[in-house]
Amino acid sequence: MGFDLGDRRITVPVLLAPLAGITDLPFRTLVSRFGAGLVVSEMIASGEFLTERPGTREKAELGAQIENTSVQIAGREPGPMAEAARMVADMGARVIDINMGCPAKKVTGGWSGSALMRAPDHALRLVEAVVEAVDLPVTLKTRLGWDEDHLNAPQIARSAESAGVKMIVIHGRTRCQFYKGKADWAAISEVKKAVQVPVIANGDVIDAAAARAALSRSGADGVMIGRGAQGAPWRLAEVAHALYGTPAPEVPEGAALIDMVSGHYEAMLGFYGKTLGNRVARKHLGWYMDAANTPPGLRKRLLTERDTQAALDLLPEALSAEVEAA
Repeated sequence: MGFDLGDRRITVPVLLAPLAGITDLPFRTLVSRFGAGLVVSEMIASGEFLTERPGTREKAELGAQIENTSVQIAGREPGPMAEAARMVADMGARVIDINMGCPAKKVTGGWSGSALMRAPDHALRLVEAVVEAVDLPVTLKTRLGWDEDHLNAPQIARSAESAGVKMIVIHGRTRCQFYKGKADWAAISEVKKAVQVPVIANGDVIDAAAARAALSRSGADGVMIGRGAQGAPWRLAEVAHALYGTPAPEVPEGAALIDMVSGHYEAMLGFYGKTLGNRVARKHLGWYMDAANTPPGLRKRLLTERDTQAALDLLPEALSAEVEAA
């Protein structure tokens, strides 16, 4: 179980995926509290980071120095990517991840993210620049390719390994699929065959059964979980327990769940400030209420409440299993 990532040991190969607007420091801290082999920050756009665009530095109050944290950077030019990597390293980062998998149009339109898979020679120069810029393990996250006619992840992974990348994460879809259809875990096996560094399977890994299937079909060395952790920060620890026999997490219920969600909400208010924090927290509160089957009327009250203390006061009722459906 586990693998080496540079000079560090990933003891449990169950990783938290980078999710824009979701895997901020409060959420990563909560996931790590339950247990995770590695948690990855939200993507940082290198150009914006270097020019200190408002909001970018706040995202990267990354908790970069926290032991099991990887910081993901994105960009389209080697120079800014290398400089951003050096700056993140100076902030105490332990691992740096290169984003070559984001399918969003606003990212690929600027030739970042998965658009780099359409220009593998240029992508390699970018990878080389980041690896040479820092004395840290550098990892790479990609998709299978741009579309079904260009499944070049194995070739890109082989080049990245030659450049010094220490781990490859593959989302089992093409960019043109976005998040539609099913992740093709079997296709990830071609990347596994192409390289010697650890390969991590990503895409539709939402629970232990899916993780087990993904590992079986891909031959990967571990799994990365994204959407499966939404509203369930204990999910990675559950999967690790089922697959690798690590201690089972204590999944909070009743008062313990209310305390956990309240603490998460307050952490977001502290991180972002009350106004922005309240707005950003709504997606998380919504996922928690999905699991609690909160009645629609009460759900709407909580998600539209602007007074943060009033929102906190509503949480016990909204998350109570005794609430009758409206």
